[in-house]
Amino acid sequence: MSLRHRTVPPQPGRPSPTQTPIDSEPYNIIPVNNLLADHPSLRYPEVRASAAALKTVGDLRRPPYVQWRPHYDLLDWLALFFGFQKDNVRNQREHIVLHLANAQMRLTPPPDNIDSLDPAVVRRFRRKLLGNYSSWCSYLGRKSNIWISDRSPDSRRELLYVGLYLLVWGEAANLRFMPECVCYIFHNMASELNKILEDCLDENTGQPYLPSLSGENAFLNGVVKPIYETVRAEIEESKNGTEPHCKWRNYDDINEYFWTDRCFSKLKWPIDLGSSFFKSRGKSVGKTGFVERRTFFYLYRSFDRLWVMLALFLQAAIIVAWEEKPERGSVAGQLWNALKSTDVQVRLLTVFLTWSGMRLLQAVLDAVSQRPLVSRETKRLFFRMLMKVVAATVWIVAFIVLYTNIWKQKRQDRQWSRAAKDKIYQFLYAVVAFLIPEILALALFILPWIRNFLEETNWKIFFALTWWFQGKSFVGRGLREGLVDNIKYSTFWIFVLATKFTFSYFLQVKPMIKPSKLLWNLKEVDYEWHQFFGGSNRISVLLLWLPVVLIYLMDIQIWYAIYSSIVGAVVGLFDHLGEIRDMGQLRLRFQFFASAIQFNLMPEEQLLNARGFGNKLKDAIHRLKLRYGFGRPFKKLESNQVEANKFALIWNEIILAFREEDIVSDREVELLELPKNSWNVTVIRWPCFLLCNELLLALSQAKELVDAPDKWLWHKICKNEYRRCAVVEAYDSIKHLLLSIIKIDTEEHTIITVFFQMIEVAIQGEHFTKTFKVDLLPKMYETLQKLVGLLNDEKADIGRVVNVLQSIYEMATRQFFIDKKTTEQLANEGLTPRDPASKLLFQNAVRLPDASNEDFFRQVRRLHTILTSRDSMHSVPVNLEARRRIAFFSNSLFMNLPHAPRVEKMLAFSVLTPYYSEEVVYSKEQLRNETEDGISTLYYLQTIYADEWKNFKERMRREGIKTDAELFTTKLRELRLWASYRGQTLARTVRGMMYYYRALKMLAFLDSASEMDIREDAQELGSVRSSQGNRLDGVDDVNDRSSLSRATSSVSMLYKGHEHGTALMKFTYVVACQIYGSQKAKKEPQAEEILYLMKQHEALRIAYVDEVHAGRGETEYYSVLVKYDHTLEKEVEIFRVKLPGPLKLGEGKPENQNHAMIFTRGDAVQTIDMNQDNYFEEALKMRNLLQEFRHYHGMRKPTILGVREHIFTGSVSSLAWFMSAQETSFVTLGQRVLANPLKVRMHYGHPDVFDRFWFLSRGGISKASRVINISEDIFAGFNCTLRGGNVTHHEYIQVGKGRDVGLNQISMFEAKVASGNGEQVLSRDVYRLGHRLDFFRMLSFFYTTVGFFFNTMMVILTVYAFLWGRVYLALSGVEKSALADSTDTNAALAVVLNQQFIVQLGLFTALPMIVEWSLEEGFLLAIWNFIRMQIQLSSVFYTFSMGTRAHYFGRTILHGGAKYRATGRGFVVEHKSFTENYRLYARSHFVKAIELGLILIVYATHSPVAKDSLIYIAMTLTSWFLVISWILAPFVFNPSGFDWLKTVYDFEGFMNWIWYQGRISTKSEQSWEIWWYEEQDHLRTTGILGRIVEIILDLRFFFFQYGIVYQLKIAHGSTSILVYLLSWIYIFAVFVFFLIIQYARDKYSARNHIRYRLVQFLLIVFGILMIVALLEFTHFSFVDVFTSLLAFVPTGWGILLIAQAIRPFLEKFRLIWNAVISLARLYDIMFGILIMVPVAFMSWMPGFQSMQTRILFNEAFSRGLRIMQIVTGKKSKGDV
Repeated sequence: MSLRHRTVPPQPGRPSPTQTPIDSEPYNIIPVNNLLADHPSLRYPEVRASAAALKTVGDLRRPPYVQWRPHYDLLDWLALFFGFQKDNVRNQREHIVLHLANAQMRLTPPPDNIDSLDPAVVRRFRRKLLGNYSSWCSYLGRKSNIWISDRSPDSRRELLYVGLYLLVWGEAANLRFMPECVCYIFHNMASELNKILEDCLDENTGQPYLPSLSGENAFLNGVVKPIYETVRAEIEESKNGTEPHCKWRNYDDINEYFWTDRCFSKLKWPIDLGSSFFKSRGKSVGKTGFVERRTFFYLYRSFDRLWVMLALFLQAAIIVAWEEKPERGSVAGQLWNALKSTDVQVRLLTVFLTWSGMRLLQAVLDAVSQRPLVSRETKRLFFRMLMKVVAATVWIVAFIVLYTNIWKQKRQDRQWSRAAKDKIYQFLYAVVAFLIPEILALALFILPWIRNFLEETNWKIFFALTWWFQGKSFVGRGLREGLVDNIKYSTFWIFVLATKFTFSYFLQVKPMIKPSKLLWNLKEVDYEWHQFFGGSNRISVLLLWLPVVLIYLMDIQIWYAIYSSIVGAVVGLFDHLGEIRDMGQLRLRFQFFASAIQFNLMPEEQLLNARGFGNKLKDAIHRLKLRYGFGRPFKKLESNQVEANKFALIWNEIILAFREEDIVSDREVELLELPKNSWNVTVIRWPCFLLCNELLLALSQAKELVDAPDKWLWHKICKNEYRRCAVVEAYDSIKHLLLSIIKIDTEEHTIITVFFQMIEVAIQGEHFTKTFKVDLLPKMYETLQKLVGLLNDEKADIGRVVNVLQSIYEMATRQFFIDKKTTEQLANEGLTPRDPASKLLFQNAVRLPDASNEDFFRQVRRLHTILTSRDSMHSVPVNLEARRRIAFFSNSLFMNLPHAPRVEKMLAFSVLTPYYSEEVVYSKEQLRNETEDGISTLYYLQTIYADEWKNFKERMRREGIKTDAELFTTKLRELRLWASYRGQTLARTVRGMMYYYRALKMLAFLDSASEMDIREDAQELGSVRSSQGNRLDGVDDVNDRSSLSRATSSVSMLYKGHEHGTALMKFTYVVACQIYGSQKAKKEPQAEEILYLMKQHEALRIAYVDEVHAGRGETEYYSVLVKYDHTLEKEVEIFRVKLPGPLKLGEGKPENQNHAMIFTRGDAVQTIDMNQDNYFEEALKMRNLLQEFRHYHGMRKPTILGVREHIFTGSVSSLAWFMSAQETSFVTLGQRVLANPLKVRMHYGHPDVFDRFWFLSRGGISKASRVINISEDIFAGFNCTLRGGNVTHHEYIQVGKGRDVGLNQISMFEAKVASGNGEQVLSRDVYRLGHRLDFFRMLSFFYTTVGFFFNTMMVILTVYAFLWGRVYLALSGVEKSALADSTDTNAALAVVLNQQFIVQLGLFTALPMIVEWSLEEGFLLAIWNFIRMQIQLSSVFYTFSMGTRAHYFGRTILHGGAKYRATGRGFVVEHKSFTENYRLYARSHFVKAIELGLILIVYATHSPVAKDSLIYIAMTLTSWFLVISWILAPFVFNPSGFDWLKTVYDFEGFMNWIWYQGRISTKSEQSWEIWWYEEQDHLRTTGILGRIVEIILDLRFFFFQYGIVYQLKIAHGSTSILVYLLSWIYIFAVFVFFLIIQYARDKYSARNHIRYRLVQFLLIVFGILMIVALLEFTHFSFVDVFTSLLAFVPTGWGILLIAQAIRPFLEKFRLIWNAVISLARLYDIMFGILIMVPVAFMSWMPGFQSMQTRILFNEAFSRGLRIMQIVTGKKSKGDV
């Protein structure tokens, strides 16, 4: 319910709401302008104190030319002087008040005067907010314009600085991406503010000083807009990011202009619009700080230390291995003997020649690539680059001279004489000088705090000292971690590198030496082709080594995967992950659960009265007790304890949330809930699922120990807490039940009372077993069971009840006593009626409760369950997701969580979700529309989520529906929501995030409720529930839970009013619906659904960009915030801040986030994507998580809190499971290791929590430069690390996340990520991190970001290098001459192939999965999951994904073309056509697979080694596997991929697509030609260098022809070059034929068709005559026709690719270009047929279709679902 009170509604769509009375202006969270309003937040004195502090205008000089009003405050004062927008002021006013109030609430101890703002609060806020500004001033050597002394604080002045900065930031729009630009603006405006505050006079006029800009929107128009227009002009020059990065300035370039003094000397203040900074007339300032260029050399530039290490070790290993004598001694002995040789030692010195050469390469690359940075103003940079090149050249020359002198002297003396050794010493002296920088770096690495001090202290002497080693940069300083962290990650990498180098030496390098020597020294090779380089075999040796070197360069990735898995498992074990894996383990721990909730989720103040010395030790001991049950904490939890009641409230609310989500049924709710204390039960009433079977076990114990004394029997029962409670509760409940159904004023009631008194006396006197027959208990138990069973029926037969009661009475009085009692004794003891003959006992004494008494029947059902359950109920709840969530939540409470503060004292936070036009809620049509297979989305969801559908229908029946048909009428909204909550929709995300609000309200209630409140509330809660009939919820119609999005429950009935206010102050949710304004205008369904979500969720706010046409063709843009006002019952506009122009200049998503950031609140902001979910039980832990910001992690406090994700889409198909498993291992184990011990975790997307004010002043939560920041999220992590932030990872809390579920979606996602990584390689952030991080952190950074993709590409290149090398050896004849009988090479190559195969199969991707599964689910289950994955062809999927990553990563670096690919997040159950698959994968997979397949065929037909089939299979198995995977994966993982009918239709569709002539509006989905042009887009935008590289790579296809023509019979064994040259005649002849046909078709096919056919006929005749002539007059044979295809088809493809690369030139010649298009079409038809053949064969063969369906949907099969009906479309008649 809304608590707002306004009389005048706001004017809709008003740009400036001047008419609205100040008290009734619409507000966002708190009515700052009306502190007397009836709003729950205003009960806090801190809010009033903060608002009052802003009112302290006092004696400040009033702004001229405007009327000063009484209600104006400091922000209005600033706005009137500096020209800020009114709504910007209103927005920041609430922002400041809310933050200061929250900060004051957290003060410990609280201030003496709570009605005034504590100066320390403002000071702390100012220091944090302006920390980056202070650093910037210090860096530039400028005096800060914050004129405040710590000795004499001035709160008003501090508020003015804070307010000024936030007003600048709030109106800066796109400039917020440039934090130092904002600093520059603030610096100058603060200077003007100081002059006003100091009452300075204007030097020119002598009047009181006024700012340079003032008036309406002066700041926007005079400051923001000019800089914005410059950014916009640069973006336009980039032509949508397609121009080379070096030709235009991005956000970072413009921001880095403000890292130099140029901004003060050139830009000035007020801003000089004629400055070269602006993109206007003449030349602009150009690139600043860094130049991005498309080249793989940037990988070397950024990570040169890594490549130096790898190159030097490889060189040293080859030198040593070359000199080893294999026949002597052990392996270690051989190595040692080689190292003792002086020759070897001297040769090892050549590593310094290599090192200096690599330094020279680095210096040259720096100079060449960064040349545009050089200008008159950057002379020092030019001088440094020049000196670097000169110094590197001097070193390499010096080393060469010194090294040659050593050997010259040795040759002169013919031994290692003293003089020769002196020459060695001279070389070593030079080496020491050369290594001085490295030694210094090592010393600073060991003492990290010294390096941090040197880098962070802005003294000119330190700049001078470090100038040579690294350029001056504002970011990337002081990145060293503490000594303990240093030791941890250094140890990790020392182990990895030691393993890698040992392995490389003994298993890669050493086995290659002998065959290399053999091949190197081989003479008289019988070459089978024309050999250009005489008798040299160096190319053969090089090709032999190439795959070995490539694998050598990448295999650290494999060792990293192995070691990170081990370390991740160890860290996980210490974090106590996976201790509670299932419901069985939860049963064991549940008795400690209440104490764990109390300890972790309840405020610290209630837990620990004093925070003194040894508090951490107490915590550790307490956690140990909780974890392992020491001290039996549950003993104090009997039902009258407050702790138990709090636990019950929280636990039951979690179970109710489960019920609302339909993941448990009504029956399961009763089994899982903790019922209220009723029926006078004297023990904890544990959930039923814990007590099941316990009563039977207690009875069997009693039967066994029939002669044992009471004490011993009770001791045995009490050993199990649940058994004890089950016995006592059953006894108390039966007693209460019997007494409640028998009328109080009857004899029967008295008899039963007496009987129970006798039992209790016997128990207290410990003579129960001596008084009563224990062996009769089972019989009595059966009778009582019958009674409870009768009462469980709401229409119970009273006669049968009386009969059972009589049976119980007879048994109790006649058989139960050991000493049988006579009738007289029974009468004396009051156990018989006074007149037994007058009536039958119990006949008129029973009165059953009314059927509407839900509470009674609920208790009876519970008692019936306790009495009757015979199984262990391990399957409760049935739903796998419910079980997983309960297990995770319970496990997390035994992990090391920070203590929770009270809600009032917690850090406030916001959640921000960017949204564009995705699904909000599925419409009725979307749910019912069927695919071509007859499957609707609703039917699919009913099938996949069968148990949840059943629970939903049960809930709907409880709410009044009678038939399923009513779901589409009266309950349509609920049905649509149910479906939407199972997709990746905005509704699901909003529901999940609003659990924070619900959780905070409940926690605020529990914080403030007294002991009596809690006790009474527990009773009241029960009465509330029982008064609701059959409903589980009892809320008014405003908060009706029939729509599940309303997060209300019976607990909310207990709230006292203030909880809403507290929760609103601590949490707000902003969804950045960028185009909501246009959606409203067009009346799109998304707008209606978003409004519905606002109605349902009080704390939800929608931010959007509104476009207003202002006349004269101009459009104004506004950032607008709206909410739903429940009082006015409509959407109201809260803030409207004008923007300088269109929002989207760079990448769309970060721009959308950035515009909405000004509307977020709190100390933290959680970034949540559109495909995420949250859970109520996890929301309870949010305040614990936020406390991490206050704790040090290493040297620093965190600035980003990494949060674990659960991938909820894993159950859809096997593909979704593979993706889910891969993603899960990364977001758990992977990120765990990155955070600890490696300290390089970045921000990988969502759902991380940012320190909001830290990022607010440092560029925001993502970067937005066009194309280069396509992976916008990770740049927030880069920026955070470079600016001295700290990223941590926490696994005691989780957020749900959806992933792509179909192969096409997954491939587009992989392409997007790989392209993003390709762009990262070129970025300044990666370069700076590569240079500024210490060596070991740099390794961690490389191998977990761009290095992973680079190494994936290296694996593919290894396959290419290996196969091309083997083909070269086979076709040249070298293999036949030298290697046919040698097995030495095969040893090393086998190792290479094994490593490549390990990567290819995804085994090193799978290892972290297996380890994480072992940790969290158990080792056996992990192994079983892995085996299942292999059976379901996961290796085919991972091999295919590897190809996607390699293709797009490499292509992006070479040519660009990275773009956002909308993957779509729907359900993939429909068949994808062959045409669609061909379009997506032709260039990235199919063509490459055909090329590799061709190489394998050529090798098989021409290699002497291949004649031994076993050797051939062993050597080429991995390559064939890759070929098959790349060709068949899109069809194996395509629903109905091997359906014969669909295959036939697909082929028809493919041929239609191929021949369809494109028109202007035709899309690539319709026409091959349009698609073919689109596939060349990257070549249109690439540079000259990119085209040259492309042409060089394409030349490989000509090698087939060169090698194979000499093998043709027509060649007759000749090796003359003429053979090859003559073969080109055939190529040209074919091309001329093709041109003639092309010309004839264009000229004659339409009008003179006979001539066209005649030309074709003549050409065919000519071709036949040529073949006949060749057969007759040469050695040509028919076999040559097929063999020559292997030669000439690749040549044609190579020519085609080169033609595409030089397209701008060829397009001038229309005939030739048309021929190229026709040739391309011909090749695509050929490729299509080649791929279609195996698919058609498998479709035709019986069994493949069902097997493929089983593979694809095994997850669903294993859950017993009707997946075949989904795939085949056979829907049963009864389905909705």
